[in-house]
Amino acid sequence: MMAKSSKERGRVIPATPSPELADMLSAIRLRTPARLLVGRAGPSYRTATQLDLRRDHAAAVDAVRTELDLERDFGREFVERWRLFEVATCAADKQEYLMRPDLGRRLSDAARAEVGRECPKGCQLQIAIGDGLSASAVVSQVPPLLPALVAGAEQRGWSVGRAFYIRHCRVGVLNDIGELLDPEIAVLLIGERPGLATAESLSAYMAWRPRAGHTDAGRNLISNIHARGVPTAEAAERILALAGQMRQMKTSGSAVKELRTAASHVLTQGSGPTV
Repeated sequence: MMAKSSKERGRVIPATPSPELADMLSAIRLRTPARLLVGRAGPSYRTATQLDLRRDHAAAVDAVRTELDLERDFGREFVERWRLFEVATCAADKQEYLMRPDLGRRLSDAARAEVGRECPKGCQLQIAIGDGLSASAVVSQVPPLLPALVAGAEQRGWSVGRAFYIRHCRVGVLNDIGELLDPEIAVLLIGERPGLATAESLSAYMAWRPRAGHTDAGRNLISNIHARGVPTAEAAERILALAGQMRQMKTSGSAVKELRTAASHVLTQGSGPTV
Protein backbone atom coordinates (compact mmCIF):
# COMPACT_ATOMS: atom_id res chain seq x y z
CA MET A 1 0.00 0.00 0.00
CA MET A 2 1.33 3.40 -0.91
CA ALA A 3 2.02 5.76 1.98
CA LYS A 4 0.27 9.11 2.09
CA SER A 5 2.29 11.94 0.63
CA SER A 6 2.43 15.75 0.71
CA LYS A 7 3.41 18.21 -1.99
CA GLU A 8 5.99 20.94 -1.48
CA ARG A 9 6.03 23.42 -4.36
CA GLY A 10 5.09 20.76 -6.80
CA ARG A 11 7.46 18.12 -5.39
CA VAL A 12 6.07 15.00 -3.78
CA ILE A 13 7.61 14.20 -0.38
CA PRO A 14 6.41 10.77 0.76
CA ALA A 15 5.39 10.47 4.39
CA THR A 16 7.32 7.18 4.40
CA PRO A 17 10.27 7.89 2.09
CA SER A 18 12.20 5.32 0.15
CA PRO A 19 15.53 4.19 1.66
CA GLU A 20 17.42 6.36 -0.84
CA LEU A 21 15.35 9.46 -0.03
CA ALA A 22 15.55 8.72 3.70
CA ASP A 23 19.36 8.60 3.46
CA MET A 24 19.41 11.92 1.58
CA LEU A 25 17.13 13.57 4.16
CA SER A 26 19.29 12.24 7.01
CA ALA A 27 22.41 13.64 5.36
CA ILE A 28 20.78 17.05 4.94
CA ARG A 29 19.52 17.14 8.51
CA LEU A 30 22.94 16.24 9.88
CA ARG A 31 24.27 19.44 8.32
CA THR A 32 21.69 21.83 9.76
CA PRO A 33 19.11 21.96 12.55
CA ALA A 34 16.79 23.91 10.22
CA ARG A 35 13.48 22.20 9.59
CA LEU A 36 13.99 21.32 5.95
CA LEU A 37 11.78 18.95 3.97
CA VAL A 38 9.64 18.09 6.99
CA GLY A 39 6.54 17.68 4.87
CA ARG A 40 3.01 18.71 5.76
CA ALA A 41 -0.47 17.41 6.46
CA GLY A 42 -2.81 19.29 4.17
CA PRO A 43 -1.97 23.01 4.64
CA SER A 44 -0.38 22.46 8.09
CA TYR A 45 2.74 21.01 9.65
CA ARG A 46 2.57 17.40 10.67
CA THR A 47 1.75 16.87 14.35
CA ALA A 48 5.32 15.94 15.34
CA THR A 49 6.72 19.05 13.65
CA GLN A 50 4.13 21.30 15.31
CA LEU A 51 4.88 19.82 18.73
CA ASP A 52 8.63 20.28 18.17
CA LEU A 53 8.08 23.93 17.24
CA ARG A 54 5.99 24.57 20.35
CA ARG A 55 8.61 22.87 22.53
CA ASP A 56 11.47 24.88 21.03
CA HIS A 57 9.55 28.16 21.24
CA ALA A 58 8.90 27.51 24.94
CA ALA A 59 12.61 26.80 25.47
CA ALA A 60 13.50 30.09 23.74
CA VAL A 61 11.10 32.07 25.94
CA ASP A 62 12.46 30.37 29.05
CA ALA A 63 16.03 31.15 27.98
CA VAL A 64 15.24 34.86 27.71
CA ARG A 65 13.16 35.13 30.87
CA THR A 66 15.14 32.91 33.23
CA GLU A 67 17.46 34.56 35.74
CA LEU A 68 20.80 32.84 36.27
CA ASP A 69 21.90 31.96 39.80
CA LEU A 70 25.64 31.32 40.07
CA GLU A 71 25.66 28.63 42.76
CA ARG A 72 22.44 26.94 41.65
CA ASP A 73 23.39 26.79 37.97
CA PHE A 74 27.19 26.39 38.08
CA GLY A 75 27.55 24.68 41.44
CA ARG A 76 29.48 25.95 44.46
CA GLU A 77 32.69 24.13 43.52
CA PHE A 78 32.86 25.84 40.11
CA VAL A 79 32.07 29.27 41.59
CA GLU A 80 34.72 28.89 44.29
CA ARG A 81 37.33 27.47 41.93
CA TRP A 82 37.06 30.49 39.63
CA ARG A 83 36.26 32.97 42.42
CA LEU A 84 33.29 34.16 40.39
CA PHE A 85 31.34 37.09 41.74
CA GLU A 86 28.26 38.83 40.42
CA VAL A 87 27.60 42.42 39.46
CA ALA A 88 24.78 44.05 37.48
CA THR A 89 24.20 46.67 34.85
CA CYS A 90 21.98 49.72 35.23
CA ALA A 91 18.92 47.64 34.22
CA ALA A 92 16.98 47.11 37.45
CA ASP A 93 15.24 43.90 36.38
CA LYS A 94 14.65 41.61 33.41
CA GLN A 95 11.73 43.63 32.07
CA GLU A 96 13.71 46.88 32.09
CA TYR A 97 16.65 45.07 30.54
CA LEU A 98 14.46 43.94 27.64
CA MET A 99 12.84 47.35 27.18
CA ARG A 100 15.94 49.53 27.67
CA PRO A 101 18.97 48.03 25.85
CA ASP A 102 21.02 51.14 26.70
CA LEU A 103 20.87 50.32 30.42
CA GLY A 104 22.30 46.85 29.79
CA ARG A 105 25.40 48.39 28.25
CA ARG A 106 26.46 50.22 31.43
CA LEU A 107 27.63 48.80 34.75
CA SER A 108 25.82 50.15 37.80
CA ASP A 109 27.75 52.36 40.22
CA ALA A 110 27.94 49.46 42.70
CA ALA A 111 29.22 47.14 39.98
CA ARG A 112 31.89 49.59 38.90
CA ALA A 113 33.10 49.85 42.48
CA GLU A 114 33.18 46.07 43.01
CA VAL A 115 34.87 45.26 39.70
CA GLY A 116 37.47 47.94 40.37
CA ARG A 117 38.09 46.52 43.83
CA GLU A 118 38.14 42.78 43.01
CA CYS A 119 39.87 42.55 39.62
CA PRO A 120 43.50 43.28 38.75
CA LYS A 121 44.15 46.01 36.21
CA GLY A 122 46.23 45.84 33.06
CA CYS A 123 45.98 42.10 32.41
CA GLN A 124 46.52 40.76 28.95
CA LEU A 125 43.19 38.91 28.96
CA GLN A 126 40.08 39.77 30.96
CA ILE A 127 37.06 37.45 30.74
CA ALA A 128 33.54 38.46 31.76
CA ILE A 129 30.33 36.43 31.58
CA GLY A 130 27.00 38.03 30.71
CA ASP A 131 23.54 36.49 30.71
CA GLY A 132 22.51 38.37 27.56
CA LEU A 133 19.35 36.96 25.99
CA SER A 134 19.93 33.34 27.01
CA ALA A 135 20.78 32.26 30.52
CA SER A 136 20.46 28.69 29.23
CA ALA A 137 23.40 29.24 26.89
CA VAL A 138 25.59 30.55 29.71
CA VAL A 139 24.70 27.61 31.95
CA SER A 140 25.43 25.08 29.20
CA GLN A 141 28.58 26.49 27.59
CA VAL A 142 30.52 28.45 30.20
CA PRO A 143 31.51 25.54 32.51
CA PRO A 144 33.62 23.82 29.80
CA LEU A 145 34.65 27.01 27.99
CA LEU A 146 36.00 29.14 30.84
CA PRO A 147 38.58 26.58 32.07
CA ALA A 148 39.73 25.95 28.49
CA LEU A 149 40.21 29.66 27.86
CA VAL A 150 42.13 30.29 31.05
CA ALA A 151 44.34 27.21 30.57
CA GLY A 152 45.08 28.16 26.96
CA ALA A 153 45.91 31.75 27.89
CA GLU A 154 48.23 30.66 30.68
CA GLN A 155 49.98 28.22 28.33
CA ARG A 156 50.68 31.20 26.10
CA GLY A 157 52.15 33.09 29.06
CA TRP A 158 49.38 35.68 29.21
CA SER A 159 48.18 37.25 32.44
CA VAL A 160 44.47 36.59 33.02
CA GLY A 161 42.19 38.74 35.15
CA ARG A 162 39.60 37.45 37.60
CA ALA A 163 36.42 36.50 35.75
CA PHE A 164 33.07 37.84 36.91
CA TYR A 165 29.39 37.55 35.99
CA ILE A 166 27.25 40.48 34.81
CA ARG A 167 23.46 40.27 35.22
CA HIS A 168 21.24 41.93 32.58
CA CYS A 169 24.21 42.35 30.30
CA ARG A 170 24.60 43.55 26.71
CA VAL A 171 27.67 43.63 24.51
CA GLY A 172 28.37 47.34 24.94
CA VAL A 173 29.37 46.74 28.56
CA LEU A 174 32.79 45.80 27.16
CA ASN A 175 33.54 49.53 27.05
CA ASP A 176 33.02 49.89 30.81
CA ILE A 177 35.27 46.88 31.44
CA GLY A 178 37.99 48.48 29.34
CA GLU A 179 37.70 51.82 31.13
CA LEU A 180 37.82 50.18 34.58
CA LEU A 181 40.44 47.46 34.13
CA ASP A 182 42.43 48.44 31.04
CA PRO A 183 43.04 44.87 29.78
CA GLU A 184 44.73 44.37 26.45
CA ILE A 185 41.85 42.16 25.37
CA ALA A 186 38.42 41.90 26.94
CA VAL A 187 36.30 38.83 26.19
CA LEU A 188 32.60 38.78 26.97
CA LEU A 189 30.93 35.35 26.96
CA ILE A 190 27.25 36.15 26.48
CA GLY A 191 24.05 34.27 25.70
CA GLU A 192 22.78 34.78 22.18
CA ARG A 193 19.25 35.62 21.20
CA PRO A 194 17.60 32.16 21.16
CA GLY A 195 15.89 30.76 18.11
CA LEU A 196 13.92 27.65 17.24
CA ALA A 197 17.08 25.66 16.41
CA THR A 198 18.68 26.05 19.84
CA ALA A 199 18.30 28.18 22.96
CA GLU A 200 21.80 27.29 24.19
CA SER A 201 24.01 29.23 21.80
CA LEU A 202 26.76 31.42 23.26
CA SER A 203 28.83 34.19 21.69
CA ALA A 204 32.30 35.45 22.59
CA TYR A 205 32.66 39.16 21.84
CA MET A 206 36.22 40.44 21.92
CA ALA A 207 37.82 43.88 21.87
CA TRP A 208 41.33 45.31 22.04
CA ARG A 209 41.54 47.93 24.80
CA PRO A 210 37.83 48.84 24.69
CA ARG A 211 36.90 52.38 25.61
CA ALA A 212 33.77 54.54 25.92
CA GLY A 213 32.27 55.24 22.53
CA HIS A 214 33.58 52.10 20.85
CA THR A 215 31.04 50.25 18.70
CA ASP A 216 30.67 46.81 17.12
CA ALA A 217 33.02 48.00 14.37
CA GLY A 218 35.82 47.68 16.91
CA ARG A 219 34.85 44.21 18.14
CA ASN A 220 35.25 40.65 16.87
CA LEU A 221 32.97 37.72 17.45
CA ILE A 222 32.98 33.96 17.65
CA SER A 223 29.32 32.91 17.68
CA ASN A 224 27.17 29.79 17.58
CA ILE A 225 29.02 28.09 20.43
CA HIS A 226 26.80 25.13 21.25
CA ALA A 227 26.59 21.36 20.80
CA ARG A 228 25.48 21.47 17.15
CA GLY A 229 27.47 24.59 16.29
CA VAL A 230 31.03 25.39 17.36
CA PRO A 231 32.06 22.97 20.15
CA THR A 232 33.52 24.62 23.24
CA ALA A 233 37.01 23.14 22.74
CA GLU A 234 37.15 24.54 19.20
CA ALA A 235 35.67 27.83 20.37
CA ALA A 236 38.40 28.21 23.00
CA GLU A 237 41.12 27.66 20.40
CA ARG A 238 39.53 30.14 18.00
CA ILE A 239 39.07 32.79 20.70
CA LEU A 240 42.69 32.45 21.81
CA ALA A 241 43.98 32.46 18.25
CA LEU A 242 41.98 35.60 17.50
CA ALA A 243 43.26 37.19 20.70
CA GLY A 244 46.77 36.39 19.52
CA GLN A 245 46.09 38.19 16.25
CA MET A 246 44.77 41.22 18.16
CA ARG A 247 47.83 41.33 20.37
CA GLN A 248 50.08 41.17 17.34
CA MET A 249 48.15 43.88 15.45
CA LYS A 250 47.27 45.93 18.57
CA THR A 251 43.74 46.47 17.32
CA SER A 252 40.43 44.67 16.87
CA GLY A 253 37.24 44.82 14.84
CA SER A 254 37.11 45.28 11.10
CA ALA A 255 40.90 45.49 10.86
CA VAL A 256 41.28 41.92 12.16
CA LYS A 257 40.06 38.95 10.14
CA GLU A 258 40.08 35.55 11.73
CA LEU A 259 42.59 33.31 9.99
CA ARG A 260 40.93 30.38 8.26
CA THR A 261 41.84 26.88 9.36
CA ALA A 262 40.74 23.57 7.96
CA ALA A 263 39.01 22.64 11.18
CA SER A 264 37.01 25.78 11.69
CA HIS A 265 34.42 27.93 10.02
CA VAL A 266 35.25 31.58 9.69
CA LEU A 267 32.98 34.32 10.96
CA THR A 268 34.00 37.79 9.98
CA GLN A 269 33.59 40.84 12.13
CA GLY A 270 30.02 42.04 12.17
CA SER A 271 28.42 38.63 11.61
CA GLY A 272 26.36 36.78 14.16
CA PRO A 273 23.88 37.99 16.73
CA THR A 274 24.00 41.28 18.55
CA VAL A 275 22.51 41.41 22.01
